[in-house]
Amino acid sequence: MKDRMCFDTNVLVYAYDSAEPAKREICGNLVAKVFGGELAGVVTNQILAEFLYATTMKARIPFSSSEASEALDGYVKSMQWEKIDYAAETVAAAAKTSATHKVPFWDALIGETMRQSGVTTIITENERDFKRIPGIKVINPFKSGKI
Repeated sequence: MKDRMCFDTNVLVYAYDSAEPAKREICGNLVAKVFGGELAGVVTNQILAEFLYATTMKARIPFSSSEASEALDGYVKSMQWEKIDYAAETVAAAAKTSATHKVPFWDALIGETMRQSGVTTIITENERDFKRIPGIKVINPFKSGKI
């Protein structure tokens, strides 16, 4: 069985970001491996929402609404990508994690959603914040070589 790995928003965005060709190649290959069944990819509903926002509002070369929607649909409709969500108790746990470990709340919410779903690894460029969340292993795709 393949290890389930959560893909953070930045990795999904870089997979499509023509303004960052080196990062696009690395992240695009990882995302393609999930779509191809070689890796067990997980995303939270929060990450999907952040992906839509980031690709249309924050990217240096923003997507059109229809481009972003089409990319998002690929994740939503794919049987290869596991989608997980949080409950009210997860929000409370994230608030505690945020305060105790000095982690931005939205990152703590992703971490707690992962932990409550039994996912312990996240692929992200944001090592600094996710390394502070107990029980979460961080893989930076730009430093770690092969995943």
